[in-house]
This record gives sequence, structure tokens and C-alpha cells, in this order.
Amino acid sequence: MNQVKKQKKEMPLAFKIFIALVMAIACGMIFHNQAGFLEEYVRPFGDIFLNLIKFIVGPIVLFSIMAGVVSMRDIKKVGAIGGSTVLYYLCTTAFATAIGLGMAIISAPLFQQLSTKGVKYKAAKATPFMDTVVNIFPSNFLAPLLDGNMLQVIVMALILGFAIIMVGEKAAPAIKAIDIINEVSMKAMEMILKLSPIGVFCLLTPVVAREGAKIIGSLATVLLVAYVAYILHTVIVYSVSVGTLGKTSPVKFFKEMLPAILFAFSSASSVGTLPLNLECTSKLGVKKEVSSFVLPLGATINMDGTAIYQGVCVVFIASCYGIHLTPSQLITIVITATLASIGTAGVPGAGMVMLAMVLQSVGLPLDGIALVAGIDRIFDMGRTTVNITGDASCCVVVSNILKKKLETWGSEVEDETLEMEEC
Repeated sequence: MNQVKKQKKEMPLAFKIFIALVMAIACGMIFHNQAGFLEEYVRPFGDIFLNLIKFIVGPIVLFSIMAGVVSMRDIKKVGAIGGSTVLYYLCTTAFATAIGLGMAIISAPLFQQLSTKGVKYKAAKATPFMDTVVNIFPSNFLAPLLDGNMLQVIVMALILGFAIIMVGEKAAPAIKAIDIINEVSMKAMEMILKLSPIGVFCLLTPVVAREGAKIIGSLATVLLVAYVAYILHTVIVYSVSVGTLGKTSPVKFFKEMLPAILFAFSSASSVGTLPLNLECTSKLGVKKEVSSFVLPLGATINMDGTAIYQGVCVVFIASCYGIHLTPSQLITIVITATLASIGTAGVPGAGMVMLAMVLQSVGLPLDGIALVAGIDRIFDMGRTTVNITGDASCCVVVSNILKKKLETWGSEVEDETLEMEEC
């Protein structure tokens, strides 16, 4: 009884993270002149927390996807879930880019007040499309985990998962081992997540201290436009999709997602938020076999927030240089931003790299990236929040669309298990 009372009295993780956010903002503003000190002595503790998150993300992605694949016992099931997931991600990303462009075009006259004098930026050479395709497939078993290449880790998990399914009954020990390792990884994740409030405070305080003055400066407008677009996409697109296709109350959805949303906003890492996102979607009733496949995939290829960011920043940069974008260029931006967002890594700052690709696609000066580089972290916090919320909405939608099939598959698995036990 006493243990039950203690559990009830324990402060929710979402509230702890919120308190950490408030304290970080307050301390950052108070010690604005001590940004260097905070970077040197406070930020390292946040980096330790991020290192622990990065350490556990690889095993979670690898073994959760493998566990999700082998639990379905049928490649056709993987195809059904995977096809629905990719289609949903592509549609929402296209909507996100269109919303970002629309908001930016409406606000373009305000952007023209900014100056581009002295702007310099050396863009990295864009990777050829076919090289990007080739690099999705791993050439070494350990390299993807060491390098944090989540696309390669996903491909590894799918190949190994399919192989185990094809082996059949002989692979039963391997399936059991994968389930055990997956559970161990999840338990390690729970331990690390308890440090979230400390990590959030140590990561955010130096950012607020360093960027505080810039937020209220000349770039406040483009930040505002981006965040309005983030909110519109999240509230409208996800609420409609979750309510109509997912048959779930949008209010319930956002309430249960609050811990993950707050953590994503603080850490600016889609991949880092993955463990907490798995917990939140399970509370929404999403089956593990769906979330363990959809969320790791979404953390790598579903970047709605990044697509919005690219749309807003491209129009902003064009306006600063006095360049008028044609309808064909706008269509090119939508297509390129959608495809570029799929290849964006789920780590802080990755959207800046993809922005160069989008600018090149419509012939805009790459020097313009320097205009937003200084406040990219502020953009990143919002776009990451949109990204992980989109992943969760996809889980709810796919889970509902394939509800009957999942129930049928579940009964089939139970029958097979009983038959094996009888034997």
C-alpha cells in the first residue's frame, strides 16, 4: 500500500521537464553575461546526458525494429505496416512544406527589412542522389552503430528480421534473445530518462544565455513565422489525421504526448526523443509491434518540422536578396524539401545541411544560410517537436487502419504458440 501511495505522489516526468524548462529560461536570462561560464561548466552535464541517449538509441532502434519484424512472423505484415507508414509520412511532409511556404510568402514583405551586408557562408558540397541511395545500405555490421547512421541501422534490422522469419522454427532461440535484449535496452532507457530534467536544464540554460538578445532582434520575425507554421501544422494536420484516420481524440493525443513534446523541444533531437516517444504511444493504445517499427523509421525519415523550416528559410533568404520565387521554383522547393527531409538525420542541427540542398535546387545564394545559422538551435527546437509528434500521429493512424489485421495476426501468433507448447 505504501509503495502504491508513493507511486501516486511521485511527480510526473512531464512536469519535471517543464520545471527544468522554466528554470533554464530564468537562469539563462539572469546570467546572460555569463554565457561563456555556462557553456564551459553547465553545458558539459547536458552533453553527458545526450551521450547516454546516443548510447542507448542504437540498440533500441536495432533491436526494437527486429523485435517488431519477427513478432509479425510474416513478411507480408511488415509490408502492410511499412507501406502505410511511408505513404503517411510523405503526405504529411508535403503538407508541412506547403504550410511553411505559404506562411513565409505571406510574411515576405517583413523579411525584406533585414540586411545581408557582410554575409558569408561556405556550403558543403551536395552529395549526389545515387550516392545517397548507396549509402543507405551498410557495408559493415558495426559501422552503422558506431557512426550513428540510423538509416543503415534500420536496413540492418530489416534484413536480419526478414532472415529470422525465413529460417522458421529453428530461429526460435534467436527470437527469444532479441526480445530479451530489447527489454534490457528499454530498461536502460528508463534509467537514463530519469535524468531528463537535469539534462534539459544543463542543455537549455547556456542556449538562452547566449541567444537571448538575438531572439528579440531583427530575426524575431522569421522565428515567429516558423513557429506559427509549426503550430498550424501540428494542430491542424495531426489533429485531423489522428481524429479521422486514427479514431483518437486529439486532446487525449496531445495530453499523452506532452512528456515527449517537452523533451523534444529541449533536446532538439528526434532520435534522442525516441525512447520517450515509445512510452507515450503505448499509453495511447498503440501496439508494440507497430510502434517498435514506425517510430524508429519515423525518427529517421519523417521530418515535417524540417520541411517547414526549409520552406520558411528559403523564402526568407530569397526576400533578403530581393529574389522573387516563381511558381515552378515553389513546386521544386516542395519536392526537394520533402525528399531532403527524408534524408535528414534525427540529431540537433542536421536541418542546416539539408537547407543548402534546397537552396541549390532553386538557384538561391548559399551565403544566405549564414542569416539563420546563428539562431538555428531555436528553429531546431520547434522543428524537432513537430517531427516527433508526426511520428506518434503516424503510429496512431497506422495502428487504427490495420487494427483488424493486427487482431487477426495476433490470434494467429497465439494459435502458433499454443501448437508449439503442445508439441
